[in-house]
Amino acid sequence: MKANAPSLRDGAIVLGLLLVASCAAPPKPAPVPAPVPAPAPAPAPPLPLPKPPADWRDAAQTAGTWRWGMVAGRSTASFVGVGGAPLATLTCDRTTARVLLARRGDAAASVAMTLTSTFGTRPLSSDPLRGAPGWVVAELHSNDPMLDSIAFSRGRFAFEVAGLDPLYLPSWPEISRVVEDCR
Repeated sequence: MKANAPSLRDGAIVLGLLLVASCAAPPKPAPVPAPVPAPAPAPAPPLPLPKPPADWRDAAQTAGTWRWGMVAGRSTASFVGVGGAPLATLTCDRTTARVLLARRGDAAASVAMTLTSTFGTRPLSSDPLRGAPGWVVAELHSNDPMLDSIAFSRGRFAFEVAGLDPLYLPSWPEISRVVEDCR
């Protein structure tokens, strides 16, 4: 045999190498970058708080109804909210000839109160000694013109207590009943 000629053995080695090379796993493709998430949309701006009406007469009337009755021997008009609990009361104290105006709420000391009708506005101050726990109370003399003002206000009046939401109450006959019972 010639020394330079490829032998059958050499051919088998080359063929074996080619077979081994063809069995190798193909090269891994370059990793695909993870998709970049789209930026989160900006949060919607908060809704503006409803502006209080420029005129108290344009505010929505407080939901509820007036009820009159004798409570502990006193003529009392109670404004009862939708949940059935009284939100405000007018009570005649005949012994002092005073009408007690009460609003559900807590106060350890005197707080500013305001009554507003179509005839005008009247600032009041609560008397912490007159109220039961959970109530803020002011009193007016039974002949005070402000009582007639809220009784005859055109449709409604506003009852405000510092630190509490105002009440926009209807001017119904129950109020007049308490005032007249006290005179």
